[in-house]
Amino acid sequence: MKTVDLAEQSLRALNQSLHDGEMLSDIREWRVTNTDGAHNIACGLNDDISVDIDGHAGYYCAGMNQRASVTVHGNVGVGVAENMMSGTVRVTGDASQSAGATAHGGLLVIEGNAAARCGISMKGVDIVVKGNIGPMSAFMGQAGRLVVCGDAGDALGDSIYEARLYVKGRVGTLGADCIEKPMRAEHQEELAALLEQAGIDEDPADFRRYGSARELYHFKVDNASAY
Repeated sequence: MKTVDLAEQSLRALNQSLHDGEMLSDIREWRVTNTDGAHNIACGLNDDISVDIDGHAGYYCAGMNQRASVTVHGNVGVGVAENMMSGTVRVTGDASQSAGATAHGGLLVIEGNAAARCGISMKGVDIVVKGNIGPMSAFMGQAGRLVVCGDAGDALGDSIYEARLYVKGRVGTLGADCIEKPMRAEHQEELAALLEQAGIDEDPADFRRYGSARELYHFKVDNASAY
C-alpha cells in the first residue's frame, strides 16, 4: 500500500498518480491522509484499485468513479460519487447534498445520514444509506435502487421514472407521481442481496417499496397542477 500525505503532497499530484497507468500497474492499494476536507479527492478513477481516504472529504469526492473501490473514513461534502459509472464508494460517516447524483452504476454505501437530494437523477446506481436521507431524494430517479434504513424527508421520489426505492423508516411526504407499491417476494430477495452487498444487517421484511405511478411520463393537461 502506498500512503500519500496531503500535508506534504498536493491534491493535484495525488489525483495525477491515481491516473498514472504505469504507477498503478505496481501499486493497487492507496491510503490518503491529512485530507483536511479537500475537494475533488480521487475523481475519475478508471482502474481496479482501492483508495482509503483517512479523514473527511469535501465536494465531489470519488466523482465519475469507474471500477475503483473508494472508502472515506469520515464525512463527505456535496456530490460524493457524482456521475459514478461502476465500482464501489463507501462513506463511514455522513454525506452532504446530492450524494450519488446522476450516477449510472456501481454501489454507493453511506453508513451515516445523507442530506437533501440523495440520488437525484440517478440513472442505474445502487445507493444504500444506513441512516436517514433529506428532502427531494431520488428526484427524477430514472433507474437503479435507493435503500434507506432510516427515515426519508419530504418529496421522496418527486417526478420519478423507474428507480426503485426501499425505505424502512418514516417517509415525510411523497413527491409528484411517487406512490407506495406492493413489496413482493422478488423485491425482498432483491433488497436482501443489496443489503448483504452493502454489509448492512437489516431484515428486508421491515421495508416498504416506492416507485412511479407512471402518470407524468407524458404531459396531460388534467395533471397540469402536479407538474
